[in-house]
Amino acid sequence: MAGRKHRSRPDSKRREVSMTRDGGSSLHHSIPSADEHLLRRRPPSPPSSPSALQDRIAAKNREIQSLLLDNQRMAATHVALKQELNATQQDIRLLSSAAAEVKVQRDIEVRGIYEKSLKMDAEVRAIEAMSSDLVQVRADIQELIEARKDLASHLQAIESELARVREEANQVPTIKADIETMRHEIQRGRNAIEYEKKTHATNLEHRQTMDKNIIIMTREVEKLRVELSNAEKRARATAAASAVTAMNPSLGYPPNYDSPEMGYGGFAYSDSYGMHQIQGGANAHPQYAPGAALHHHPYDVQNIHR
Repeated sequence: MAGRKHRSRPDSKRREVSMTRDGGSSLHHSIPSADEHLLRRRPPSPPSSPSALQDRIAAKNREIQSLLLDNQRMAATHVALKQELNATQQDIRLLSSAAAEVKVQRDIEVRGIYEKSLKMDAEVRAIEAMSSDLVQVRADIQELIEARKDLASHLQAIESELARVREEANQVPTIKADIETMRHEIQRGRNAIEYEKKTHATNLEHRQTMDKNIIIMTREVEKLRVELSNAEKRARATAAASAVTAMNPSLGYPPNYDSPEMGYGGFAYSDSYGMHQIQGGANAHPQYAPGAALHHHPYDVQNIHR
């Protein structure tokens, strides 16, 4: 910016110096031409004439004064150009440091997005592992349903057996003992059914928790995709602006130098850098606690069928 402010002054000085040089040279050439014209018109004076020597000395003095004036103006122009060069070099150093800071900040942002994607990948893998556990839980629930059906059929057989035993009055003590045994079996069956109901309710709650976690993860992934798409668009815009500036350096600063999509100072970065960094995968800590692990408490099915 300092270089821009000082450009008008050296230009004006250059014009003054050029005008002075032109004027001095014309004056320098006009005097000898006038002397020659006068010498041609009037008769030649003796070589030792004092007036002719004084005229020549005066002409030489005027020429020397003109040259001194030109020299002073050239010195002033040289100083102004040197100051402008120093200001321009200072601007270049400031722009270089700003570009380095922008690059470091952009690298930090890309690294943060990359680590976030790694965490999301690890959480997705954990959810896939939970999905396999969910399949196993569903299989266990199906087995419990089959066991309940077996228990129901077993109870029906017991009831028919009780009806037949009642008809056998001569075997009352034995029948009572058998009935007592059957009651214990029925109680075990009821306990097993109650336990199966509790297990089913617990597994259903765990499944709902995992479904909520999957929905949250899907929203986070979509949000990251939108952010990556916006970053890619900005990177492409800055790359195009840098290409135009590189092809035509006489334009100076690009028109959209202060645009937020151009980054800082019009420096662009390759859009493929962020995409290649984010496609990797590594272990990372999850951002939130996933659904509680499913605990299985299988009971002894063999005791139920006794």
